[in-house]
Amino acid sequence: QQIQFADDMQEFTKFPTKTGRRSLSRSISQSSTDSYSSAASYTDSSDDEVSPREKQQTNSKGSSNFCVKNIKQAEFGRREIEIAEQDMSALISLRKRAQGEKPLAGAKIVGCTHITAQTAVLIETLCALGAQCRWSACNIYSTQNEVAAALAEAGVAVFAWKGESEDDFWWCIDRCVNMDGWQANMILDDGGDLTHWVYKKYPSVFKKIRGIVEESVTGVHRLYQLSKAGKLCVPAMNVNDSVTKQKFDNLYCCRESILDGLKRTTDVMFGGKQVVVCGYGEVGKGCCAALKALGAIVYVTEIDPICALQACMDGFRVVKLSEVIRQVDVVITCTGNKNVVTREHLDRMKNSCIVCNMGHSNTEIDVTSLRTPELTWERVRSQVDHIIWPDGKRVVLLAEGRLLNLSCSTVPTFVLSITATTQALALIELYNAPEGRYKQDVYLLPKKMDEYVASLHLPSFDAHLTELTDDQAKYLGLNKNGPFKPNYY
Repeated sequence: QQIQFADDMQEFTKFPTKTGRRSLSRSISQSSTDSYSSAASYTDSSDDEVSPREKQQTNSKGSSNFCVKNIKQAEFGRREIEIAEQDMSALISLRKRAQGEKPLAGAKIVGCTHITAQTAVLIETLCALGAQCRWSACNIYSTQNEVAAALAEAGVAVFAWKGESEDDFWWCIDRCVNMDGWQANMILDDGGDLTHWVYKKYPSVFKKIRGIVEESVTGVHRLYQLSKAGKLCVPAMNVNDSVTKQKFDNLYCCRESILDGLKRTTDVMFGGKQVVVCGYGEVGKGCCAALKALGAIVYVTEIDPICALQACMDGFRVVKLSEVIRQVDVVITCTGNKNVVTREHLDRMKNSCIVCNMGHSNTEIDVTSLRTPELTWERVRSQVDHIIWPDGKRVVLLAEGRLLNLSCSTVPTFVLSITATTQALALIELYNAPEGRYKQDVYLLPKKMDEYVASLHLPSFDAHLTELTDDQAKYLGLNKNGPFKPNYY
């Protein structure tokens, strides 16, 4: 018997007419275009053809001591900074407490970090505490142009824009360091590129540098190499391994931003997808937790038996990349190492596999091996490329192997407040330390300072700490006011 759908047919007739459907289609298409943003950053397309290095720009005070995409975006950037300030109350609190005594008076800080609304709050806090700052970007894709413009308008010598070339990148760093009549005495680095450039080009600068603050795995690794070789000529603070960076920014920031970056660029649905995460440090742990929560089947690769055992206990299969490379839908690197994903791996990937990096350095995926005549690069949208093999297979490469979350999306403001406060305190500590307290070596932030940073953020949650009694403190062998954690934690 033929089944009738009379009621359903009646419902169908209620849908828009042919003309109506066309206009509905247009409105949906237009809406999609309007709402799409690859990096939550305002851009003025009319300026895209002209390099900022070729423009003559001045801020409202007549200064041209900066190089940004478009100084006219400053007002828009100021609003973004104001939004970030609302969720960085601890850093603002530190600014208010310390701006009277100006603990960074006389400090001349040269910085190389991501330039976003969140780091702008840090830079302006350092200025409020008495420092003079010159700033460049540690990643060619992560700068929010409007924020850079707002900083330039406020008088910060900032040299950065989204989409710099490699030559632009080093030019910007050089402009920050090489300034007549201005000599840096502190370095704030993210990735070690600034420190490397000073060692390579201006080693005499280190005669006046009081200390280096470094916040990335890659940069810290470089510092330890210099220290081991006896070439580290100033004290350095390893912020990356501070509890308030390692166990917060690396873990919780990546847990949220990995999904944001992947969704904005590829619109991928994770339920049932097979994903391999290379590295199960704090960044890997955050990524895996987020992916698992959305129903992805997650594999982990590891070199460290302790991290591998943690992954197993958290319910993940620990495998070699070569064992799963043919079947996975997404490959994410989180190691801080180089050549984790090689050309051989890329050749064996399935069609439409998504490849991206969550580590700071752009060395984890061997992107250089993909720039060969037999492969075709096709730009899909901002920071998204199809790499097409001769047989038609396509691999989706995000941000050309650079840091996914800051290149393709944004990161949670609150957790960056924790890192930024830690960086500010590290700079204050190194700058004000009496001569001889810190040798020419790499140091961790004192635990007391870590705990102070954490305590500044507790009021946001209306959290109330329990206090030890005298008897309890004696029993544990602790001071009632801390530090509560040993130095090795």
